[in-house]
Amino acid sequence: MKQLVTLALGATLAAGAFAQAFPSKPVTFVVPFAAGGPTDLVARQLAEAMRKPLGDNANIVVENTAGAGGTIAATRVARAPKDGYTLLVWHIGMAATDSLYKKKQFNALEDFEYLGAINDVPMTLLGSNKLNANTYRDFEAYIRANGGKLNMAHAGLGSASHICGLMWQHAMKLDKSMTTIAYRGTGPAMNDLIGGQVDVMCDQTTNTTAQIEGGRVKAFAVTTAKPLSNHPVLKHYPSLQEMGLKDFNLTIWHGMYAPKGTPPDVLKKLNDALKVALKDPKFIKSQEELGAIVVTDNRVTPEGHKKFVANEIAKLKVVVDAAGQYAD
Repeated sequence: MKQLVTLALGATLAAGAFAQAFPSKPVTFVVPFAAGGPTDLVARQLAEAMRKPLGDNANIVVENTAGAGGTIAATRVARAPKDGYTLLVWHIGMAATDSLYKKKQFNALEDFEYLGAINDVPMTLLGSNKLNANTYRDFEAYIRANGGKLNMAHAGLGSASHICGLMWQHAMKLDKSMTTIAYRGTGPAMNDLIGGQVDVMCDQTTNTTAQIEGGRVKAFAVTTAKPLSNHPVLKHYPSLQEMGLKDFNLTIWHGMYAPKGTPPDVLKKLNDALKVALKDPKFIKSQEELGAIVVTDNRVTPEGHKKFVANEIAKLKVVVDAAGQYAD
């Protein structure tokens, strides 16, 4: 009996020492996309903001694991050691892949520990300068009259622009859907929109604001519930909801996740550091410059973020199933 008590006490002390020592080696943020993109920038700026609250000796590295709409990176993290040193930073794809991929090696709600949400990135509905429309009302009328003749670009299955396009067309209830054209990334899709080879696109403000401001594309609306009245460029455009698309509210949110089974003390330390980072003035400013809004509601908690993602999964499933556009 004495030996059992001693072993139990030793295990408790060891667990406590492990939690107190965390992190004792570099923490890796796995990003499902190539370096330089919006999600990569968010992860790198967050890494800088979380270093100090994690401890003076904390070191965070960002690794880009692109491919298969983000599922390769997610699978890697789901299978990583359950020690808090390998974390996933991903956007709305965390919810969308549940419907887009029938065959995948992870479950978004069951195979991860939720650490919290990071930000919300609004979307903008764009058109080529060749379109005969200048306001959203003109644009909507033009789409309804010519929907079957037009095409809509996106940056690949599961991308932010793909999800936005599906949701918008679903909400519009078009008699004839536009032809969707998948590109290998936002860059080539945007180039063809600017050149007039494609007609319509919906993408993150991080990718579109400069093009709108430069007059290279036409902007018609934002996807948030309310207009972006404080945005220097996008404040001039209505929200889709106020234009009559009831309850339409889409942002490309980002969140952070650890492998299921990561010790509670380590999860708490990571979540505490995340909360501190989300209040860092430098991080907030850097996000605002990207057109993103740092999360301040209950999604900064693991429970709040997981509940939000579960709702997003249900919402996106309706849209994906209606479109019948699957990745596998």
